[in-house]
Amino acid sequence: MKKAIVVGASSGIGQQLAVLLAANDYKVGITGRRDQLLLNLQATNPEHFIVSVFDVTDIATVPLQLKQLTDELGGLDLLVLSSGTGKINPTLDTAVEQEINALNVAGFTAVANWTFNLFQKQGFGHFAAITSIAGIRGSRQAPAYFASKAYQINYLEGLRQKAKNTKLPIYVTDIRPGFVDTAMAAGENLFWVAPVEKATLQIYKAIENKRDVVYITKRWRIIAFLFWILPKTIHKNL
Repeated sequence: MKKAIVVGASSGIGQQLAVLLAANDYKVGITGRRDQLLLNLQATNPEHFIVSVFDVTDIATVPLQLKQLTDELGGLDLLVLSSGTGKINPTLDTAVEQEINALNVAGFTAVANWTFNLFQKQGFGHFAAITSIAGIRGSRQAPAYFASKAYQINYLEGLRQKAKNTKLPIYVTDIRPGFVDTAMAAGENLFWVAPVEKATLQIYKAIENKRDVVYITKRWRIIAFLFWILPKTIHKNL
């Protein structure tokens, strides 16, 4: 039985992905801040789920918590980082921006570094992280969220370079969703909103195929391409 950790498994994509991994014979360590939600999930499949409650923004405790969970699992083949936050913040409330940075930048980095170092030490492993199509360009409505996702995308690219340089079977997958029907998909008149089950299945297949970068759902590649080619002068006036 393969061993996986899903960071941010209490709800949304992380929760559904944990369920899918367990259904495909993974033993899964599920983490998050909301203990009751994790315990409820564990109760649905106690043989495959192990609970660890912690907050990745508590940077000092991340290595210890992840090591303890890995030891309890009996090893680690895959870690999926699905923990993140984002808010519309047109007034540039600094407290809101720093809350986003604490999780999406500092917490992300702590988990990513611990995971990569473990995989390099053991000689194999797969790190997958939920970023966002938002990381392609900036946004006046949610500057920190879009910028933090750009940070994640570039950080993962750096880790893929490091993995290639090690010549070890270490894989890094950047998962870039558009709108998925979860609590994160806030706002009105959203389009191409994918059911979480459909999105999660595509994520699982991307992980199994060891993809470098994948857009969820697949048609969001069209939007990504348009974002890339949109002239700066037009984007500036959006």
